Amino acid sequence: MTTNWSVKSKLLTRRLAVLSLSALMISTLAACGASSNPPTAKEAGKYEVTPGDPFSAYKDEITVTMGRVTTANPKLPAGDSYENNAYTRLVKKAFNAQIKDQFEANGEDYSRQVSLAIASGELPDMMRVDSKDELKELVDNDLIEDMTEIYKQYATDNIKNIYDSYEGRALDNATIDGRLMALPATSLDSAPTMVWLRQDWLDLLGIQLDADGDGAIKLDDVEKTAEEFLKRDPGQTGKPVGIPFVNTLNTTDYNGSAYTMLGVASTKGSFPQYWMKGKDGSIVYGSTTEETKQMLGVMADWFKKGIIDPQFGTRTFDDITALYTNGQCGIAFGPWHIPDWGLGNVKQKDKNAKFTAYTLEDADGKVNVAHANPANQFIVVRKGYEHPELAVKIVNLFYDKLANDKNVGTSMPEAAKYQENGVDGSTRPFNIEVNSATSLLDDYSDIVRGIKGEISLDQVRTTESKNNIKSIQTYLSNMDTDNVTAWSKYHSRINGVGLIDKLTRENKFVWMTPAYSGTTPSMKQTWANLTKMEQESFIKIVTGAEPLNYFDTFVSNWKKQGGNQVIQEIKDEVASKK
Repeated sequence: MTTNWSVKSKLLTRRLAVLSLSALMISTLAACGASSNPPTAKEAGKYEVTPGDPFSAYKDEITVTMGRVTTANPKLPAGDSYENNAYTRLVKKAFNAQIKDQFEANGEDYSRQVSLAIASGELPDMMRVDSKDELKELVDNDLIEDMTEIYKQYATDNIKNIYDSYEGRALDNATIDGRLMALPATSLDSAPTMVWLRQDWLDLLGIQLDADGDGAIKLDDVEKTAEEFLKRDPGQTGKPVGIPFVNTLNTTDYNGSAYTMLGVASTKGSFPQYWMKGKDGSIVYGSTTEETKQMLGVMADWFKKGIIDPQFGTRTFDDITALYTNGQCGIAFGPWHIPDWGLGNVKQKDKNAKFTAYTLEDADGKVNVAHANPANQFIVVRKGYEHPELAVKIVNLFYDKLANDKNVGTSMPEAAKYQENGVDGSTRPFNIEVNSATSLLDDYSDIVRGIKGEISLDQVRTTESKNNIKSIQTYLSNMDTDNVTAWSKYHSRINGVGLIDKLTRENKFVWMTPAYSGTTPSMKQTWANLTKMEQESFIKIVTGAEPLNYFDTFVSNWKKQGGNQVIQEIKDEVASKK
């Protein structure tokens, strides 16, 4: 161990509410004695065949323990696991490094595992943390390695260019007191939230949308379509359901916008949960604006009419996905890639299923969207681990070499097969994305030109795009194919990213730049309660348990119970940076 008893005691106290069930385990783990001083990063180079080489292997086999973020349906082939799969075997082959998972979990379970690891001081050698608060806590208690010089020495030029494309936002987000303390995920703009409609149902019922062909429709179009789906039950289930939404309702991450009302909010110029600049330049919390009240009015009206799932507020994420899979609903709000992991289940069950993606426009025909906040996912390395440079090497391997190798089918055949078969990216050692700020539309351009034969596969920039071209060509050659991967890639790239590309070229987006994305001191004490208050208040308004004017009561309570203090702290922090 590298932590001392005072640090552990402080951490245990801070996380007692989360870890009460783990108290006995923590005390046992904490009994380990402190290790001897670990070698410096420079000394660790003695283990490498070529110290400083971004892809150098180790002379003798090394082991790295990890905390792994999993997903419910990774699509791993039989016999493979998160710990032993094509990607972990690639790390072994490339670096002579064996990955051992200290823990594997998804969602809140993963957060609890991270909390336990931090509280006990028993960190895996590498893991992902999902908030700036956790990163700061690890730094404050000297639990993780300073990656500043290691990154400079080991990151490839391509990886450095990727991070630099965000003009400092990405690396700055992982930098504390001038030191790079983690390898950050990137968060490129992937707006807007789309509304995905069963095109085969629209055709069956003779419903025509988007007469002007601009890819944008209005709320009224969604409402009328939902009413027709409910009345005429094109899925022939006998129990059609209105549009389902998750009970959290909102998100500040377009990539994670599945089943949220972010798209509905955009039509009113509302940005719930974002920190914004008001017209007078003041800091405003998007969930407390008049525009958000208007958006909740729409949602409440929809719920009353049955447009929204009557069980809204009680269904799990998986429950909602099942409604689409079972043919009970044909309208889904979500990101461009929802066909790859959610709507693909619909195709698996119904070979005739097809979706079209639209976005929602406001009364002026514009699509209101927000620039992405910096990603709050970070790969950290345990203080004292002998090979901290391995973290950078893994990033090099997966987000540079594997992504860009034009002969990957020969050089990394197992990994290439995973990509071809749509195995989930979470099975890579690090469940993060590291992409350039323009990569989404750059890849789309390659895919379209590749499909048309304007460029050869050898000219396509990334392995993933090559595989997507092949999948999409498979779909285009037979749109009735049973190949779910081909179906999914066509829908997500041609329909989903294609819509983003179209709206970008036609200058249809109205962008809002968030004013703040961090955590202030008082947030640590008040934010959980404020978030709970917001969620419960919104659910009450939508379901009719409270009238729309209850929103004003929510705003008043939110300000009194800590919101005003948070706003003042944000103002002070923003002013100090200027």
